[in-house]
Amino acid sequence: MTFLVNDPADFPAQLADGFIAANKRYVRKVFGGAVRATRSRPGKVALVVGGGTGHHPAFAGWVGQGMADGVVFGNIFSSPSASQAASVARAANQGGGVLIAFGNYAGDVLHFGQAAETLKAEGIEAAIAVVTDDIASAPVEEIHKRRGICGWVTVFKCTGAAAEEGRSLQDVIAVFDKVNYRTRTLGVAFSGCTLPGAGAPLFTVPEGKMGVGLGVHGEPGIYDADLGTADDVAQVLVDGLLKERPEGAGDRVIVLLNGLGSTTYEELFVTYGAVERMLGEAGVMVVDCEVGELTTSMDMGGVSLSLTWTDDEIESLWNTPCDTSAIRRGTVTQTELIDADALSEEAPELTVASVGTPESQAVAAAIVTGLDAVLSSLRDQQEELGRLDAFAGDGDHGVGMVRGAENGLIAARQLHSEGGGAQTVLAGAGALWSERAGGTSGALWGGMLAAAAQVLGDSDPVDGRTHARAARAALDSLQRIGGAHLGDKTMLDAIVPAVEALEAEVAAGTSVADAWAKAAAVAEEAAQATAPMRPKIGRARPLAERSIGHPDAGAVSFARIARTIADQLAR
Repeated sequence: MTFLVNDPADFPAQLADGFIAANKRYVRKVFGGAVRATRSRPGKVALVVGGGTGHHPAFAGWVGQGMADGVVFGNIFSSPSASQAASVARAANQGGGVLIAFGNYAGDVLHFGQAAETLKAEGIEAAIAVVTDDIASAPVEEIHKRRGICGWVTVFKCTGAAAEEGRSLQDVIAVFDKVNYRTRTLGVAFSGCTLPGAGAPLFTVPEGKMGVGLGVHGEPGIYDADLGTADDVAQVLVDGLLKERPEGAGDRVIVLLNGLGSTTYEELFVTYGAVERMLGEAGVMVVDCEVGELTTSMDMGGVSLSLTWTDDEIESLWNTPCDTSAIRRGTVTQTELIDADALSEEAPELTVASVGTPESQAVAAAIVTGLDAVLSSLRDQQEELGRLDAFAGDGDHGVGMVRGAENGLIAARQLHSEGGGAQTVLAGAGALWSERAGGTSGALWGGMLAAAAQVLGDSDPVDGRTHARAARAALDSLQRIGGAHLGDKTMLDAIVPAVEALEAEVAAGTSVADAWAKAAAVAEEAAQATAPMRPKIGRARPLAERSIGHPDAGAVSFARIARTIADQLAR
């Protein structure tokens, strides 16, 4: 349970501000996150890390000389937005290019990928790289689908050292890929974590059991096993990882034993003694280790073990001096502090480039009213959406959707009051939805609203055919950004039949209100039809069995929004 909370909605921003205030020696605030407080050498590659908060010291604790140049702050267990990532990357850029590195989670991939494309369009060489160390999240044949847990400590440390040496962006990426491939992690949970303001943990573990194969976004293990002694737990972790020895690896490893939030250091040291002994008995030499809280999951009870199979290059990069608030190795040469006044801490302002026509402003007013109704509907359904998401995810879908709709409505009201037309208002709503909601749903809904807005324009009349074309544009955006297919158990399974129904009704001459009523009914039926499906992408995939029998949260929330649109048009 998290006791020290003001407003749960402000918790991520307040913890970020508090971290920055407590670590002025290491970081300076910029919009979206923070960058190094010390000057970096011009021309070096900038390593930017980030993701959801709730994992301290990941990721902010690794910003400093010898490691990361910047960090992007997301909401609790939820990815930052593309504009936040691009802002931090611009501030960290020293002219040698930017590598944005993070765990392999869908929302992070979407938002950070968009940020890299934005940077490249601005003339900044940029790339993304994902950590895939969690052996429980996918079989070795699908290693590219694995998520990140704690192995990123070694990966980011070696990658940051390579950048500090002055290597090119491509050479830095090569180091990242090498260390990532040689790093494997397995974790076990003794108890679930509780989000700030929530009354119960995201999952529970039966007494005397442990969940094997947990995720740091509050995902439970993929199966339960007897808890046993510290030695028993160490044996499960060591055996699991030794089966995953990378091809071509030697017999030397860097070990990370990580507490997930409420496991004491004393317990970790007892367990580490067993880990090192068991590795030695297996003929594996520990060349170095880190024991402690390296990547937490709020107050989760549990432990993860990471092994990085080294060679001379990896060991040299690992031992290179660095100075961050969480990791210090050797002695770095101190450099002068940067000028904080030169950094922007404010988000870009929403503005109306040109006033819409009276007809388009009337449509914009209807969009504001519709978003207000959508927000009210999502608030009513927030708890249920979270419950559905928690079966095989982190339980934050309801919170994320409400947060997105709240901020989308704020943007829409502001832009409408300034004379914005339908395109300006809806695109602005999508931008702030994505910005403030974060996560996979934030990226998808932000893109969908922006695509639909392009069809509406700021001067054109809107009829049934326009509704159908806007819905199709939103669907195309979802498929392009999300990469899902029908049958993957996602929102796509509800939106495809709904859009097809809307198009068919409009083509048949049905009124807009009746066409949307038909589309909403189809969406509701399709959402419920996802219950027997097995999820094939995203966080739910490793926990597919838990999801069977329950409809997909994203499909259900889309159906609720479609029904709200239909009801508004009927009025």
